[in-house]
Amino acid sequence: MSKTNDFVFTALKIVSWVIFIGLCIEAGGLAVNFIFSLYKPEFVQNLYNKLDLTEMYERSKWAYFSMYSFVLVISILKGVLFYVVIRLVSKINLTKPFNNYVAKQISLMSYYTFSIGILSYIARETAMYLQHQGYFIDRLNQFWEDSQAFILMAAIIYVIAIIFSRGVEMQNENDLTV
Repeated sequence: MSKTNDFVFTALKIVSWVIFIGLCIEAGGLAVNFIFSLYKPEFVQNLYNKLDLTEMYERSKWAYFSMYSFVLVISILKGVLFYVVIRLVSKINLTKPFNNYVAKQISLMSYYTFSIGILSYIARETAMYLQHQGYFIDRLNQFWEDSQAFILMAAIIYVIAIIFSRGVEMQNENDLTV
């Protein structure tokens, strides 16, 4: 591998770690917000992201718990997705990339990406329903505004996973014939 490829791959590892840490901080901050909103709602305005949904909580606990559940699950899934990315870039052998581990990790990435997209879409539709019922949900749109992009990205990653699976089969056949 050339020095340029080594540098780019190292940069990708660093970027994936930075994104993973950022997503973990976001998910942790949202979890802390959720806990504080249940026990000390007046303190939420001082916390991470200032995600104050006390008005929704007072009006309907079902709406509050469903919206916050969507936010938390989507945030956690994004962190898990980048954990899988980190595992992949840490263990991939670029001289012989077609192996079962890489194919499985790429498939796993497509499943998590698809899950994020579908949950984001369901959350967005639920939020629009609640908005028609008179709830103020503008602060929540940032968590699922990219649902269609995640679904499209999942399809692309799935195609790449299929290509890698086929590459593993071809490499195994070549190893057996030699």
